[in-house]
Amino acid sequence: MTKQTLSFQAEVAQLLHLVTHSLYSNKEIFLRELISNASDACDKLRYEAINDGGLYEADSELTVKVSFDKDAKTLTITDNGIGMSAQEAIDHLGTIAKSGTKDFVSKLSGDQKADSQLIGQFGVGFYSGFIVADKITVESRRAGMKTTEGVRWISGGAGDFEVETIDRPARGTSVILHLRDDALDYASAWKLKGIINKYSDHISLPILMEKEEWKDGELINASDENGGRQPGAMLKTGEWEAVNKGSAIWARAKKDITPEQYTEFYKQISHDFEAPLAHTHNRVEGSTEYTQLLYIPGKAPMDLYNREKSAGVKLYVKRVFIMDDAEALLPTYLRFVKGVVDSSDLPLNVSRELLQESRDVKAIREGCTKRVLGMLEDLAKNDKLPETEKPADGVTDSAAAVTDVVSEEDKAEAAAHAGKYSKFYSEFGAVLKEGLGEDYANKDRLAKLLRFASNTTDTVSVSFADYKARMKEGQEAIYYITADSATAAKNSPQLEVFKKKGIEVLLMTDRVDEWALNYLHDFDGTPLQSVAKGAVDLGKLQDEAEKKAAEEAAESFKPLLAKLKEALKDKAEDVRVTTRLVDSAACLVVQDDGMSTQLARMLKQAGQAAPDIKPVLEVNAEHPLVKKLDGSVHFNDLAHILFDQALLAEGGLPADPAAYVKRVNALLV
Repeated sequence: MTKQTLSFQAEVAQLLHLVTHSLYSNKEIFLRELISNASDACDKLRYEAINDGGLYEADSELTVKVSFDKDAKTLTITDNGIGMSAQEAIDHLGTIAKSGTKDFVSKLSGDQKADSQLIGQFGVGFYSGFIVADKITVESRRAGMKTTEGVRWISGGAGDFEVETIDRPARGTSVILHLRDDALDYASAWKLKGIINKYSDHISLPILMEKEEWKDGELINASDENGGRQPGAMLKTGEWEAVNKGSAIWARAKKDITPEQYTEFYKQISHDFEAPLAHTHNRVEGSTEYTQLLYIPGKAPMDLYNREKSAGVKLYVKRVFIMDDAEALLPTYLRFVKGVVDSSDLPLNVSRELLQESRDVKAIREGCTKRVLGMLEDLAKNDKLPETEKPADGVTDSAAAVTDVVSEEDKAEAAAHAGKYSKFYSEFGAVLKEGLGEDYANKDRLAKLLRFASNTTDTVSVSFADYKARMKEGQEAIYYITADSATAAKNSPQLEVFKKKGIEVLLMTDRVDEWALNYLHDFDGTPLQSVAKGAVDLGKLQDEAEKKAAEEAAESFKPLLAKLKEALKDKAEDVRVTTRLVDSAACLVVQDDGMSTQLARMLKQAGQAAPDIKPVLEVNAEHPLVKKLDGSVHFNDLAHILFDQALLAEGGLPADPAAYVKRVNALLV
């Protein structure tokens, strides 16, 4: 291939503009990203060489080398991993070769701090090199290709790049950064070693740098006060030494790993800039042996709700990298979890298909799921600061202090975790609910982790257990309502009688709620009851006088109800008098076993088949508009307006909006 000049993909041009304008607040992260890429390239070679040992080309010792040249103002990161062909260099370095390209562009806000979080999430960490370099040269040859089929890629990050074929005896890749004048301090062994120890100490491959030793200056005049020597210098010896521990962090004992090292490893595998909320590190022994190091992120990725996106933890077998996104090791609803699983029992040539069928994988999946749920339960338990127990009547403060069950250690631990579960739930709560339908074995554990707003609170903080503890005497169900938003739910006509009687109702506003609650019918023996399904029955919470008044109203309204049924026979399955309404004239409900109108709307919006729902119209016999119906010359128009207004109140739209407007205008005139 002769030298070609090609243009970057439009999305890369945008990205480079952000990077070259100091997108990263911490510039030194560029080295972490490039070393991580080099390590991944070595892992990929190791995996491909399982079936083709010739790819090693008589050099099976995989390493990453970091070198610099102060005079040339360059910093070079070299690996002897899988390498790239010329076409791969064009594809991988000239475009964002990930399925999230469109998502990436759509998320760019122009806010540098916010946009900086997107870099690693979309597999574009290579471009971080332009933070410190005004030009990058990449030289590479794919393992197994001829030495004459190497490739050189050069770009100044200004919108285009050059690519040409070169002779390259060594396989792998060299990334040569031509440092900016304000970044020359990175051409320093001391500086580079510090960054590597901070961010990449856990990389399982040796990261090598040339040894340096001090050499005194030459003797020029023995009578000089300084000994007659020119200043000395640190000179390279030509020998290479490892500057990282070179052992997989998950294979080390927990007592030998600092919290900072756990955090940096998470950032390396997730390309996240924030610390995780929690992690678990365990060695599991028994019929299936494996090590797990799993993390709960603090922030949701941009494509969290794309269930088709590859997700999962990194899988290693006996410390040999196998695959990045081993989705079989965790259920889909835990797709936000990051981490590593290293198995001793799986074959080295395991494939995704074999993973789906393996008995050992099933055991690992169950073990990882339990660990993650355990982490979430610990976060939820410590989400609020513990309070000192109040002294009982007749007990002095000093006596109470002796019997206080909350130790200072417990308080300190709880303080460290306070608020973390609330943060987790705001990011991942909707995804967690998917588990109710996907993971029957853990359904009860998941139910305890769910949180909701209610008509008595504005925060999403109420658990089913909290609700049960506050239930009124005689209340026999956990009441809830689903809606498109918290405002729509809180102002729904169906809540009026519950507000009047001071009964708490959970507000469920996530799109997944309707689907998920089909799999959860009760909590700890108490049934869940939608206030928008079936006839309202408050049981012991409704006194006899109210029940008698409702029965009398239903009886006296029978002729009117019959006329309403006839007028609305194409829209409503039934029309009945209700006691659930206080201020509103009417509302819509469905039968106990029917699909809600909201779920039917959601299915249609998603392009899926949904049945035509005929709801039940419930009317408030005490409302002036309902009373006006009897004998009105506009009965038919009022009946339809009553139905359409009830539909609007729950977030729906009339089947014929123009007809609705025409009827309302006619009555107004």
